[in-house]
Amino acid sequence: MITSPANEKIKNIIQLSTSAKARRDQNAFIVEGIKMYTEAPPKRVREVFISEDLLDKANIAARYDDKNPGADLLKKCRRRLDQTGYTEVSNKVFRKMAETVTPQGIICVVERKTYDINDLTRVGDDMSLKVLILEEIQDPGNLGTMIRTAEAAGIDFVLASEGTVDVYNPKVTRATMGSVFRVPIVYTKQLKDDVELLKKVGVRVYAAHLKGRTAYDKVKYGNRTAIMIGNEGSGLSEHTAALADEFIRIPMKGLVESLNASVAAALCMFKI
Repeated sequence: MITSPANEKIKNIIQLSTSAKARRDQNAFIVEGIKMYTEAPPKRVREVFISEDLLDKANIAARYDDKNPGADLLKKCRRRLDQTGYTEVSNKVFRKMAETVTPQGIICVVERKTYDINDLTRVGDDMSLKVLILEEIQDPGNLGTMIRTAEAAGIDFVLASEGTVDVYNPKVTRATMGSVFRVPIVYTKQLKDDVELLKKVGVRVYAAHLKGRTAYDKVKYGNRTAIMIGNEGSGLSEHTAALADEFIRIPMKGLVESLNASVAAALCMFKI
């Protein structure tokens, strides 16, 4: 059991939690919580740290035939620990390494997965392709919600500008509720070139924009469609918006000028 916050492994967890550079250098990120741990692909899990309290609860749950949902999750956690291995940490040390205010008692280090847009767009002529394009999204909760919604709506992948918040930021991964493991996300330094690549494979690009003349729910979308969503405060930049084939708008009543970026993205993603 690790009982000292000065332990090098504990220091590294804190570094992965707070530094995007450390996550890039180590090609890894952390996820916290029982659900996130049990949804992480076992082959990508490098290390697991569990508090003494949670380990006791998981061991007890594994011994008894308790049918409540909480017990089922603890049993699943206990079975997964046998697959991935784990390091027990004192409760005091765990509270120091956890990113959340009320930690559940488990943190794991997961290998990052890199996606190539060329591979993601290499689909058969009769196959659909649905893409969410993001420019400079800054709020971790917004990005995490968009990724979770993208999975629910059947989006094939997310293309994000380089300035978008790091998807492996702990606040983002937590907001995805596990979708970060399943939705491909491509960060790009050349958004224009990659949007043009989408167009070459037959994707029609729509920008959610205040200057849009057609309501988002009145468009007849094809089976290859991309939706562009811009920065929370300033929307899409002029040069990025110019890449769109068509502007669409979300009708609003009252004095509201715009919607939260993740809400706008959700409406459009489910529509396409």
